[in-house]
Amino acid sequence: MTAYLVAPRRSPVVPRGGAFAALEVDALATPVMRACLESAGVEGGSIDEVIAGNALYGGGNPARRAALLAGLPDSVPAITIDRQCCSGLDAIAHAARLVEAGAADCVLAGGAESYSRAPIRLRRPMDEGGEPVAYDRPPFTPWPERDPDMAEAALALAVQLGIDEEAQIAFAVASHAAARRAGASGGHEEEIVPLEDVPADLFTRDLSPETGRRSRALARAGDNRLLAATAAVSADAAAFALVVSEAWMQANPRLGACRIVDSAAAGSDPRLPGLAPVVAGRRLLDRHHVDAGSLAVAEVMEAYAAQAIACIDGLGLDPARVNRGGGALARGHPIGASGAVLAVRLFHELLGEPGGSRGLAAIASAGGLGTALLLERV
Repeated sequence: MTAYLVAPRRSPVVPRGGAFAALEVDALATPVMRACLESAGVEGGSIDEVIAGNALYGGGNPARRAALLAGLPDSVPAITIDRQCCSGLDAIAHAARLVEAGAADCVLAGGAESYSRAPIRLRRPMDEGGEPVAYDRPPFTPWPERDPDMAEAALALAVQLGIDEEAQIAFAVASHAAARRAGASGGHEEEIVPLEDVPADLFTRDLSPETGRRSRALARAGDNRLLAATAAVSADAAAFALVVSEAWMQANPRLGACRIVDSAAAGSDPRLPGLAPVVAGRRLLDRHHVDAGSLAVAEVMEAYAAQAIACIDGLGLDPARVNRGGGALARGHPIGASGAVLAVRLFHELLGEPGGSRGLAAIASAGGLGTALLLERV
């Protein structure tokens, strides 16, 4: 069985505490889900399953809440998955597996995240009458020494690979410039669902090297620094698409589509999680005998400039074909939705390429995990 990606849409990506600050994660997801259905011209009752990636909501299966809020019938099941930053891309990959197995014809899949409305986290006291203890994030490995802060891990990666501060700043400047060019030419209009009177990504700006150098240091190691301008800001967003079977495509031939060639997930050293997409991407490309240089486009997560540079170099990608409309450094990082945003961006970039062109999306997550997706323009 073959799976196809159709009707991918996303909300604008908005920094935490901004225009989407009052929206719960299901309220972010709902208009994007509806837009996918409308773009494909299908009714909610024809959806076999809803799969949504989310990392911060704190439980409660927000996929089900969003599906019901979007008007899907009670009979449509929904599941929320969490592999942190990989979650949105994993949701699409799992949907493809259902379709390829013949277990579904049409799955609504993607990711949604509200950093702004994420619950405040408290651990119960060990002793009765004790005070709860606040924490920012859960542990991602059993060993504290192998569970670094993400900024510190990105700095360690930069130091190990010799990616200096100026290279990181230059990468961030280029990401913002590419996003500004795409926005000015209307390059994102077909994929974005305006929400709360926001028509486009709000963080993109005219970043200069001087401004980048003046940004605060998020991590230090000796004389080495990781600067805020080279890290993606926390953000709110949602992104979804329909993953459908070949029979479904034959019944709806008017729709633009990309074939989901395959996906791969991989683990690597938790101390350097930014390298996990290299392992996943190589596994995927090798499995299908695809040379990285033959890819028409690629979308690589820019949680940190150092991590993105390491992935581009490690996979042997042509930098000119990567994140042509800008990346997360110019948008923001809505954790559980970020991988789905990459898939939406990749699809729309591939629509401008000849039939048969292929593109890769790749993303890392805490704990040393990575996911990659390979699409082919139909």
